Amino acid sequence: MLKHKLFPQLKLLCNQIGRPTQRLSQKSLVRQVHSNGNKLIFRQMFHNETYTFTYLLGCPVTKEAVIIDPVNDTVDRDVKYSTEMDLNLLYGLNTHVHADHVTGTGKLKERLPNFQSVISKVSGAKADKFVEHGDTLKFGKQVIECRATPGHTAGCMTYVLPDHAMAFTGDTLLIRACGRTDFQQGNSEKLYDSVHNQIFTLPEHYQLYPGHDYMGFSVTTVAEEKILNPRLTLSKEKFVQFMKDLNLAYPKLIDISVPANLKCGEISRQAMLGSEEILNK
Repeated sequence: MLKHKLFPQLKLLCNQIGRPTQRLSQKSLVRQVHSNGNKLIFRQMFHNETYTFTYLLGCPVTKEAVIIDPVNDTVDRDVKYSTEMDLNLLYGLNTHVHADHVTGTGKLKERLPNFQSVISKVSGAKADKFVEHGDTLKFGKQVIECRATPGHTAGCMTYVLPDHAMAFTGDTLLIRACGRTDFQQGNSEKLYDSVHNQIFTLPEHYQLYPGHDYMGFSVTTVAEEKILNPRLTLSKEKFVQFMKDLNLAYPKLIDISVPANLKCGEISRQAMLGSEEILNK
Protein backbone atom coordinates (compact mmCIF):
# COMPACT_ATOMS: atom_id res chain seq x y z
CA MET A 1 0.00 0.00 0.00
CA LEU A 2 2.79 2.45 0.94
CA LYS A 3 4.67 1.64 -2.25
CA HIS A 4 1.55 2.25 -4.33
CA LYS A 5 0.92 5.63 -2.67
CA LEU A 6 4.50 6.77 -3.16
CA PHE A 7 4.88 5.68 -6.79
CA PRO A 8 3.64 8.92 -8.44
CA GLN A 9 5.88 10.98 -6.14
CA LEU A 10 8.87 8.74 -6.78
CA LYS A 11 8.33 8.99 -10.53
CA LEU A 12 8.30 12.79 -10.26
CA LEU A 13 11.36 12.66 -8.02
CA CYS A 14 13.31 10.59 -10.56
CA ASN A 15 12.41 13.07 -13.28
CA GLN A 16 13.64 15.94 -11.10
CA ILE A 17 16.99 14.54 -10.06
CA GLY A 18 17.75 12.21 -12.96
CA ARG A 19 19.61 9.65 -10.85
CA PRO A 20 19.50 7.94 -7.45
CA THR A 21 21.52 9.03 -4.46
CA GLN A 22 25.20 8.80 -5.37
CA ARG A 23 27.35 6.12 -3.83
CA LEU A 24 30.90 6.91 -2.82
CA SER A 25 33.35 6.83 -5.72
CA GLN A 26 36.30 8.83 -6.92
CA LYS A 27 34.01 10.47 -9.46
CA SER A 28 31.62 11.69 -6.77
CA LEU A 29 34.41 12.76 -4.45
CA VAL A 30 36.06 15.12 -6.93
CA ARG A 31 33.87 17.62 -8.77
CA GLN A 32 33.78 21.17 -10.03
CA VAL A 33 30.39 22.80 -9.73
CA HIS A 34 29.08 25.22 -12.35
CA SER A 35 25.90 27.10 -11.53
CA ASN A 36 24.51 30.36 -12.91
CA GLY A 37 27.88 31.03 -14.52
CA ASN A 38 29.54 31.10 -11.07
CA LYS A 39 32.15 28.37 -10.79
CA LEU A 40 33.04 26.64 -7.53
CA ILE A 41 35.91 24.31 -6.72
CA PHE A 42 34.41 21.50 -4.67
CA ARG A 43 36.05 18.47 -3.07
CA GLN A 44 34.35 15.90 -0.84
CA MET A 45 36.81 13.94 1.32
CA PHE A 46 36.31 11.08 3.74
CA HIS A 47 37.77 9.91 7.06
CA ASN A 48 37.43 6.13 7.05
CA GLU A 49 37.78 5.54 10.78
CA THR A 50 34.85 7.76 11.78
CA TYR A 51 32.90 7.84 8.49
CA THR A 52 33.23 11.63 8.49
CA PHE A 53 32.96 13.86 5.43
CA THR A 54 35.14 16.95 5.04
CA TYR A 55 34.35 19.49 2.33
CA LEU A 56 36.78 21.84 0.60
CA LEU A 57 35.19 24.77 -1.26
CA GLY A 58 37.17 27.26 -3.30
CA CYS A 59 36.68 30.28 -5.53
CA PRO A 60 38.58 29.63 -8.79
CA VAL A 61 38.88 33.38 -9.43
CA THR A 62 40.41 34.58 -6.15
CA LYS A 63 41.65 31.19 -4.86
CA GLU A 64 40.09 31.91 -1.46
CA ALA A 65 38.67 28.78 0.16
CA VAL A 66 36.93 27.32 3.19
CA ILE A 67 36.88 23.85 4.67
CA ILE A 68 33.84 22.34 6.40
CA ASP A 69 34.24 19.83 9.26
CA PRO A 70 37.97 19.08 8.96
CA VAL A 71 39.25 16.12 11.00
CA ASN A 72 42.40 16.34 13.11
CA ASP A 73 43.76 13.07 11.68
CA THR A 74 43.54 14.25 8.06
CA VAL A 75 44.89 17.81 8.29
CA ASP A 76 48.07 16.85 6.40
CA ARG A 77 45.94 15.60 3.51
CA ASP A 78 43.77 18.73 3.53
CA VAL A 79 46.72 21.13 3.60
CA LYS A 80 48.49 19.20 0.83
CA TYR A 81 45.37 19.22 -1.32
CA SER A 82 44.68 22.94 -0.88
CA THR A 83 48.35 23.80 -1.49
CA GLU A 84 48.44 21.75 -4.69
CA MET A 85 45.44 23.70 -5.96
CA ASP A 86 46.97 27.02 -4.84
CA LEU A 87 44.05 27.73 -2.50
CA ASN A 88 44.18 30.18 0.40
CA LEU A 89 42.19 28.61 3.24
CA LEU A 90 40.39 31.38 5.11
CA TYR A 91 37.94 29.55 7.35
CA GLY A 92 37.34 26.18 8.94
CA LEU A 93 33.59 25.80 9.50
CA ASN A 94 32.40 23.30 12.08
CA THR A 95 28.76 22.31 11.78
CA HIS A 96 28.70 21.56 15.53
CA VAL A 97 30.79 20.31 18.46
CA HIS A 98 31.58 16.79 17.28
CA ALA A 99 31.52 13.82 19.65
CA ASP A 100 33.07 11.17 17.39
CA HIS A 101 36.26 12.88 16.19
CA VAL A 102 38.50 15.82 17.01
CA THR A 103 38.10 18.78 14.68
CA GLY A 104 41.08 19.73 12.55
CA THR A 105 40.63 23.48 13.01
CA GLY A 106 43.13 23.66 15.87
CA LYS A 107 45.91 22.00 13.87
CA LEU A 108 45.02 24.03 10.77
CA LYS A 109 45.44 27.23 12.79
CA GLU A 110 48.95 26.08 13.68
CA ARG A 111 49.80 25.35 10.05
CA LEU A 112 48.12 28.35 8.41
CA PRO A 113 48.72 31.74 10.12
CA ASN A 114 45.67 33.55 8.69
CA PHE A 115 43.25 30.65 9.07
CA GLN A 116 40.18 31.20 11.30
CA SER A 117 37.91 28.70 13.00
CA VAL A 118 34.14 29.21 12.75
CA ILE A 119 31.28 27.70 14.74
CA SER A 120 27.80 28.58 15.98
CA LYS A 121 27.74 31.05 18.85
CA VAL A 122 25.24 28.78 20.63
CA SER A 123 27.70 25.86 20.64
CA GLY A 124 29.65 27.19 23.62
CA ALA A 125 32.91 26.28 21.90
CA LYS A 126 36.00 28.37 21.46
CA ALA A 127 36.51 29.85 17.96
CA ASP A 128 37.89 32.85 16.09
CA LYS A 129 34.53 33.69 14.56
CA PHE A 130 31.01 32.92 15.75
CA VAL A 131 27.99 32.75 13.48
CA GLU A 132 24.28 32.98 14.14
CA HIS A 133 21.18 32.17 12.13
CA GLY A 134 20.99 34.43 9.08
CA ASP A 135 24.68 35.34 9.00
CA THR A 136 26.68 35.07 5.78
CA LEU A 137 30.32 34.23 5.11
CA LYS A 138 32.18 35.18 1.94
CA PHE A 139 35.20 33.67 0.23
CA GLY A 140 36.06 35.16 -3.13
CA LYS A 141 32.87 35.46 -5.17
CA GLN A 142 31.10 32.81 -3.10
CA VAL A 143 28.56 33.35 -0.32
CA ILE A 144 27.59 30.91 2.44
CA GLU A 145 24.34 31.36 4.33
CA CYS A 146 24.15 30.10 7.93
CA ARG A 147 20.98 28.37 9.09
CA ALA A 148 20.65 27.35 12.74
CA THR A 149 19.46 23.73 12.88
CA PRO A 150 19.56 22.66 16.55
CA GLY A 151 18.46 19.24 17.68
CA HIS A 152 21.41 16.87 17.32
CA THR A 153 23.21 19.40 19.51
CA ALA A 154 22.09 22.85 20.61
CA GLY A 155 24.64 24.54 18.35
CA CYS A 156 24.18 22.76 15.02
CA MET A 157 24.51 24.92 11.92
CA THR A 158 23.68 24.11 8.30
CA TYR A 159 25.72 25.96 5.68
CA VAL A 160 23.96 26.80 2.41
CA LEU A 161 25.39 27.95 -0.94
CA PRO A 162 22.38 29.35 -2.84
CA ASP A 163 24.38 30.05 -6.02
CA HIS A 164 25.16 26.35 -6.30
CA ALA A 165 22.03 24.78 -4.79
CA MET A 166 24.06 23.04 -2.09
CA ALA A 167 23.67 22.66 1.67
CA PHE A 168 26.00 21.07 4.22
CA THR A 169 23.83 19.62 6.96
CA GLY A 170 26.38 18.19 9.40
CA ASP A 171 24.70 15.59 11.61
CA THR A 172 21.29 17.27 11.58
CA LEU A 173 20.20 15.47 8.43
CA LEU A 174 21.96 12.36 7.14
CA ILE A 175 21.10 10.38 4.03
CA ARG A 176 17.89 8.51 4.93
CA ALA A 177 18.58 9.22 8.61
CA CYS A 178 19.46 11.98 11.07
CA GLY A 179 21.77 12.63 13.98
CA ARG A 180 21.07 11.23 17.42
CA THR A 181 19.52 13.49 20.07
CA ASP A 182 20.44 11.87 23.38
CA PHE A 183 23.42 14.01 24.47
CA GLN A 184 24.97 17.52 24.16
CA GLN A 185 21.64 19.28 24.70
CA GLY A 186 20.07 17.16 21.97
CA ASN A 187 16.34 17.52 21.46
CA SER A 188 14.25 15.40 19.09
CA GLU A 189 11.46 17.94 18.69
CA LYS A 190 13.94 20.68 17.81
CA LEU A 191 15.72 18.45 15.30
CA TYR A 192 12.43 17.61 13.61
CA ASP A 193 11.52 21.29 13.40
CA SER A 194 15.00 22.23 12.16
CA VAL A 195 14.85 19.77 9.28
CA HIS A 196 11.30 20.64 8.27
CA ASN A 197 11.64 24.42 8.69
CA GLN A 198 15.23 25.07 7.60
CA ILE A 199 16.25 22.23 5.26
CA PHE A 200 13.07 20.86 3.71
CA THR A 201 12.04 24.44 2.86
CA LEU A 202 14.99 24.73 0.47
CA PRO A 203 14.16 24.16 -3.22
CA GLU A 204 13.75 20.44 -3.89
CA HIS A 205 16.65 20.23 -6.34
CA TYR A 206 19.17 21.36 -3.72
CA GLN A 207 21.89 18.79 -3.07
CA LEU A 208 22.46 17.92 0.59
CA TYR A 209 25.89 16.89 1.86
CA PRO A 210 25.92 15.23 5.31
CA GLY A 211 28.55 15.11 8.03
CA HIS A 212 28.68 11.31 7.97
CA ASP A 213 27.52 8.32 6.01
CA TYR A 214 27.69 4.67 7.05
CA MET A 215 26.13 3.07 3.95
CA GLY A 216 28.48 4.20 1.18
CA PHE A 217 26.43 7.16 -0.07
CA SER A 218 27.80 10.65 -0.64
CA VAL A 219 24.97 13.06 -1.48
CA THR A 220 21.19 13.32 -1.51
CA THR A 221 18.60 16.00 -2.37
CA VAL A 222 15.82 17.82 -0.57
CA ALA A 223 13.28 16.08 -2.82
CA GLU A 224 14.63 12.62 -1.97
CA GLU A 225 14.71 13.10 1.78
CA LYS A 226 11.23 14.65 1.92
CA ILE A 227 9.84 11.43 0.44
CA LEU A 228 12.30 8.69 1.37
CA ASN A 229 13.78 9.54 4.78
CA PRO A 230 12.18 6.94 7.08
CA ARG A 231 12.59 9.10 10.18
CA LEU A 232 11.73 12.59 8.99
CA THR A 233 8.63 11.48 7.08
CA LEU A 234 7.06 10.39 10.38
CA SER A 235 4.79 12.67 12.37
CA LYS A 236 6.64 14.66 15.01
CA GLU A 237 5.13 12.55 17.79
CA LYS A 238 6.21 9.28 16.17
CA PHE A 239 9.64 10.71 15.38
CA VAL A 240 10.24 11.71 19.00
CA GLN A 241 9.28 8.23 20.17
CA PHE A 242 11.47 6.60 17.51
CA MET A 243 14.50 8.61 18.64
CA LYS A 244 13.76 7.81 22.27
CA ASP A 245 13.77 4.09 21.51
CA LEU A 246 17.11 4.03 19.64
CA ASN A 247 19.18 3.26 22.75
CA LEU A 248 22.52 3.82 21.00
CA ALA A 249 25.96 3.27 22.50
CA TYR A 250 27.94 6.45 23.05
CA PRO A 251 30.61 7.33 20.43
CA LYS A 252 33.97 5.74 21.20
CA LEU A 253 35.83 9.05 21.31
CA ILE A 254 33.24 11.21 23.09
CA ASP A 255 35.35 11.70 26.25
CA ILE A 256 38.27 12.92 24.14
CA SER A 257 36.48 14.67 21.28
CA VAL A 258 34.00 16.90 23.10
CA PRO A 259 36.52 18.53 25.50
CA ALA A 260 38.97 19.05 22.62
CA ASN A 261 36.33 20.43 20.27
CA LEU A 262 35.08 22.89 22.88
CA LYS A 263 38.62 24.30 22.65
CA CYS A 264 38.71 24.45 18.84
CA GLY A 265 40.45 21.09 18.52
CA GLU A 266 43.17 21.63 21.10
CA ILE A 267 44.26 18.16 22.16
CA SER A 268 47.19 16.92 24.23
CA ARG A 269 49.66 14.37 22.91
CA GLN A 270 48.43 11.90 25.52
CA ALA A 271 44.80 12.33 24.45
CA MET A 272 45.76 11.94 20.79
CA LEU A 273 47.52 8.66 21.51
CA GLY A 274 44.47 7.57 23.47
CA SER A 275 42.17 8.30 20.54
CA GLU A 276 44.37 6.32 18.16
CA GLU A 277 44.33 3.38 20.56
CA ILE A 278 40.53 3.48 20.82
CA LEU A 279 40.04 3.62 17.04
CA ASN A 280 42.46 0.74 16.49
CA LYS A 281 40.61 -1.59 18.86
